Amino acid sequence: MQSIRNKNLSKYKSLIGLFILCIAISILTPRFLSVSNITNVLTQVSVNAIIAIGMTFVILTGGIDLSVGSTLAISGALAASIINSNGNVFLAVIVAVAVGIVVGLINGMLISKGKIQAFIVTLASMTIFRGVTYVFTNGNPISGLTGSFNSIGNLKVGILPLPVIITALMVAIAYYVLTQTRFGRYLYALGGNEDSARLSGINTDKIKTLVYVVSGIAAALSGVIITSRIGSASPNAGSGFELDAIAAVVIGGTSLAGGEGSVMGTIIGALIIGVLNNGLNLLNVSPFYQLIIKGIVILVAVLLDKKGRK
Repeated sequence: MQSIRNKNLSKYKSLIGLFILCIAISILTPRFLSVSNITNVLTQVSVNAIIAIGMTFVILTGGIDLSVGSTLAISGALAASIINSNGNVFLAVIVAVAVGIVVGLINGMLISKGKIQAFIVTLASMTIFRGVTYVFTNGNPISGLTGSFNSIGNLKVGILPLPVIITALMVAIAYYVLTQTRFGRYLYALGGNEDSARLSGINTDKIKTLVYVVSGIAAALSGVIITSRIGSASPNAGSGFELDAIAAVVIGGTSLAGGEGSVMGTIIGALIIGVLNNGLNLLNVSPFYQLIIKGIVILVAVLLDKKGRK
């Protein structure tokens, strides 16, 4: 009975943690609860949240994707180049997403068919596509983006920024796929026990490949949003974003071993990171100390998650 209670409580620990964090920061700095600041937090969180949604699919299978930051960078750079060339927003978005699909396919095929560890494959692709971005941009930002493309990252529908609405749609789609489709069930089965999943007739190689494609698409969409929002594409864009995405997934309660977790937990994890970053900035905490604090939060989340699963 006690273990059941603990398990039920563990489902909500991330939400409780977010609630406590918001209260603590609002006490320390009243500016935190202003409408403009909350809108800013949600907008800032949207990019990491979208990447983290894709990362959730990967980690649920027991994998990892370190290439999302580089995928974001090359997708954003290509989109910016197309906008400066002919201003075709639709083409820019399609090309960016296509790049995400290609990166995901490369990662997925090497991992599933090549039987190479996900860490090694995505570490290599992270380096390669970061290099490709530098070559494509000559190491310089692609700026001067104007017009309707900028609306993707800056437009508001009522009081809600468009990136927040896009994130909400992504969450709804991901939730449906993971909970209501055969693909979602197969994904959890693969993460729980790959051998058993294979013996039960699941095409594990196909599932592995598809989750990296999902991750690539999510990273590419984030690349479009962040490029649109700031009006330029930097070859350094997305650097370190893979760590924030992984942190959001882990803090949200998804097991790094795979087979257990949820997209709703991931969103809460992304909000915790976003609120923490925003609160520390409002409190004028040094960026160096912010890294230390964020690392401690991630470590505590992993330890609590491990304890909750015993």
